[in-house]
Amino acid sequence: MQDEIVNKVANSALEVFDLEDYYPMGIRTQIDISQWLIEGFLLKEKDFREALKNYDWAQFQNHFVAIHCSTDAIIPAWATILVTTYISTFAKKVVLGNLNDLETALFQEILPTLDYSKYQDKSVILKGCSKKPVPESAYIMAVQKLQPFAKSIMYGEACSAVPLYKKSK
Repeated sequence: MQDEIVNKVANSALEVFDLEDYYPMGIRTQIDISQWLIEGFLLKEKDFREALKNYDWAQFQNHFVAIHCSTDAIIPAWATILVTTYISTFAKKVVLGNLNDLETALFQEILPTLDYSKYQDKSVILKGCSKKPVPESAYIMAVQKLQPFAKSIMYGEACSAVPLYKKSK
């Protein structure tokens, strides 16, 4: 008689907190301001304003957008703000920075709205190995939200979790 294979992970009291469950769906786009600069470096206000005015902003309808400059140009603050006035009519969210900064900003909005009380006095695994681009900063935010509730927090997968926190008795 063969022994039955038992999934000990599925039968355990571990609670999995998977940041992918909260990943907002939508197109992520990065806009490079250098495209409107002379030779990618020099901002001439009149030309810059004209280029923005004539740009097709509707292409970013419902996108999550990160505004950045790929060159070492010194950009005045008003320039990125001006770009934002055009794109914010269409985009779901606009941030200054790269796509990782954008993902961080999205999780900064989402994580404070969650109910963590269901993790009260439970052993929690903060699931790693994301298929989606969840930034490391989101894990840092999540552990801070979980810590007041969880009995213990581990990171990774149930079969190879790394202990991070254990509530003192």
